[in-house]
Amino acid sequence: MGMSKVIRVRYENGALKPLEPLELREGEEVRIQVLPEEFPDLVDKVSVEALGDVDKALREARERWKKWY
Repeated sequence: MGMSKVIRVRYENGALKPLEPLELREGEEVRIQVLPEEFPDLVDKVSVEALGDVDKALREARERWKKWY
């Protein structure tokens, strides 16, 4: 795969199942980072906000992130 990519998965019967095809070789190992379901929405929102005031967008994003953890 080479490049990192965020994909959606569903947890079923003790396994994470991708909701889209993966370009992986048989037996290839990858790392997985579990993020809240809302994380992609946050990234989109920060991207739009960053077009205006980057410092303000980062401060607000950090505050929203703290609420999740």
